[in-house]
Amino acid sequence: MARPTQLMNDPNLLAAALEGLLLQKERLDEQIRQLREAMGKRSPGRPAKSASASAAPAEEKPRKRRKMSAAARKRIAEAQKKRWSEYRKQQKAEG
Repeated sequence: MARPTQLMNDPNLLAAALEGLLLQKERLDEQIRQLREAMGKRSPGRPAKSASASAAPAEEKPRKRRKMSAAARKRIAEAQKKRWSEYRKQQKAEG
């Protein structure tokens, strides 16, 4: 059996290994591109959006903010205080 150092010096073997690795790299690059496309992220080589494309969202009407009643804010505050109180009691009992 050939020694590992002899195998590493074989140009045919190295060329075949390089070709296989390049094929794997191309396949991975394509899969990464597809994933980025599915996620809606641009690849590094894509040019920036044009001025007309960036102006379109500014024309949209601003969303109305819902107003929370004072009673609702009070209920939320009390619930939060209760959660923190229970948390502190638990920490005191453990520590």
